[in-house]
Amino acid sequence: MSDQIRRNMALFPIGIVMQLTELTARQIRYYEENELIHPARTKGNQRLFSFNDVDRLLEIKSLIEKGINIAGIKQLMQSKDKDQNEPLTVMDKKSESKRKELSESELLQMLKHQILHNRPGTSPSLIQGELSRFFH
Repeated sequence: MSDQIRRNMALFPIGIVMQLTELTARQIRYYEENELIHPARTKGNQRLFSFNDVDRLLEIKSLIEKGINIAGIKQLMQSKDKDQNEPLTVMDKKSESKRKELSESELLQMLKHQILHNRPGTSPSLIQGELSRFFH
């Protein structure tokens, strides 16, 4: 499975995302309402987030801490989305069955691997630095 496909898979419930981003459920829902993130939904309407969603939430958090308002962030994200031709989060039969097989600790282990094993020749992103504090 390619890295991009894995990063787009909807795997993480909101509880794990809250721990990783230090955002509240209300903040995350607010960003979704403002169309800054687009988590997938299960048949039971549970939000599921991808690695890309977690990256985006941390980027939003960083921009807000720098004093940029939601309207400004929305413009930045829209221009960024135009450059990408694929969705940030994909929920298909394969990702849904994979998610059901994984425990919370296995999901966290996948995230740890994704963060700590950066692709060769690239420098770590700010987001990787933010999330790496969970894995010492």
